[in-house]
Amino acid sequence: MAAAVAMETDDAGNRLRFQLELEFVQCLANPNYLNFLAQRGYFKDKAFVNYLKYLLYWKEPEYAKYLKYPQCLHMLELLQYEHFRKELVNAQCAKFIDEQQILHWQHYSRKRMRLQQALAEQQQQNNAAGK
Repeated sequence: MAAAVAMETDDAGNRLRFQLELEFVQCLANPNYLNFLAQRGYFKDKAFVNYLKYLLYWKEPEYAKYLKYPQCLHMLELLQYEHFRKELVNAQCAKFIDEQQILHWQHYSRKRMRLQQALAEQQQQNNAAGK
C-alpha cells in the first residue's frame, strides 16, 4: 500500500516537473524574457547555466514533440555560449532577435501558403484530367 502511494506521488511529481520544464523551455523563445533574465544576472549564476545545459534533453524527439514554439530549442542552444548570454543584457540585442523571429515567421507563412495553393491547383488539374 505504501509503495503504491509513493509511486503515485512520484508520478505526480514527475508530471509537474515535466510541465514546469516544458513551460520554462518555451519561455526561452521570447527574447524579451531572455533580456529580463540577463539584466537580473541569472546568466552569471553557474547553477542556472548548468540548468540550461541540463535542459538540452528537450532537443530529443521524444520531448521536442511537445513544444509549441520550436525556436526555443535554438535559443537554448545559443544560451550555452557565454558571449550570447552576455549580449542579451543589451535591449537592442533582444529587439533584433525579436524582429528576426517575426521576419522568419512571415517568410515561413507566405512560403507555406504558396505551397498549399500549388498543391490545391495540382489536385484540381488531376481531378479535371481524370474526368
